[in-house]
Amino acid sequence: MTSKTWRTATTLVHGGTTRSQHGETSEALFLTQGYVYESAEAAEARFKGEAEGFIYSRYANPTVDMFEKRMCALEGAEDARATATGMAAVSAALLCQVKAGDHVVAARALFGSCRWVVEKLMARYGVETTLVDGRDIENWKKAVRPNTKVFFLESPTNPTLEVIDIAAVATLANEIGARVVVDNVFATPLFQKPLELGAHIVVYSTTKHIDGQGRCLGGVILSDKEWIDENLHDYFRHTGPSMSPFNAWTMLKGLETLPLRVRQQTESATRIADALDDRKGVNRVIYPGRADHPQADIIAKQMTGGSTLIAIDVDGGKEASFAFQNALEIIRISNNLGDAKSLITHPATTTHKNLAEEDRLELGIGAGTLRLSVGLEDTDDLIEDIDRALSAM
Repeated sequence: MTSKTWRTATTLVHGGTTRSQHGETSEALFLTQGYVYESAEAAEARFKGEAEGFIYSRYANPTVDMFEKRMCALEGAEDARATATGMAAVSAALLCQVKAGDHVVAARALFGSCRWVVEKLMARYGVETTLVDGRDIENWKKAVRPNTKVFFLESPTNPTLEVIDIAAVATLANEIGARVVVDNVFATPLFQKPLELGAHIVVYSTTKHIDGQGRCLGGVILSDKEWIDENLHDYFRHTGPSMSPFNAWTMLKGLETLPLRVRQQTESATRIADALDDRKGVNRVIYPGRADHPQADIIAKQMTGGSTLIAIDVDGGKEASFAFQNALEIIRISNNLGDAKSLITHPATTTHKNLAEEDRLELGIGAGTLRLSVGLEDTDDLIEDIDRALSAM
């Protein structure tokens, strides 16, 4: 049995590991900025690309390299670049492949910072953009222009857990010669494989489930080697969004327990979503594991599990949603997600506060919308905590 035939859990413990001369069990942490060469000729050869080896940790680092290789093995990608944050990954994946005069089509349901990159930042550099309701492939088709180069989407979306047909978008992109970038954070690499569905580039905020314990920031971009060499390599090298070695080491440790954590969190999220369905004061529950999800048919064909996230609409708007959050004892108020601790946030006043109200309402983010990230606490304790808070609300 070789690394190519390892199953997921084995890959996440052993994949991509290299050892120093000391034969350490845990991956080594290489806290170094630069590297020493045996001779001037050896330095020249490395800079020319004629000899293997590291040059500078902004470009590549042994610990970061191990994390990138393990992510490639998990995602089924040829190559990857790890970044300092998830937004660094999103920005680099988009900006490295466009120029003034190009056109990007993005699903309108995006994390607030992603919308800013698409709507504000790209416009400053002469890149045209169009936002569409990504749930209908016809909207993508209508938005296409002769200069369309990139499609960008999240699925499931933040925070309302809409699901987009990745294969359909990828088919359209291939017809017009565009590239599809998928932010796969909410599905995790365990429950959805965008590259297998036809997407060209996958990005993650590894801050979320991959670290999963509230410790470090990080991101990663995965694709085929040719795309990375032609588009991302020089952008990455010269603009410097690279992940720190310490954070990469932390992410490697997170990957070892990823299946155990996400499986338990998803089981708990499923139970909580079902429990919330008939609770007084809850107007709506959106969860990808439920049969009443609006895109249940797409979920069935492209996801192998639900999510650790639940979207809830409570009766009474902002006042009631704030009272509910403030009454929780176990679940913490935080804008992070994918953590071992259960976290809840009010998107309209936090993650999506910079969107105009009409844009938020268009996305289904109302004054009573809450996003719950389910952690590793006892499920019954979480349900009891939620019931107490609903009574207080």
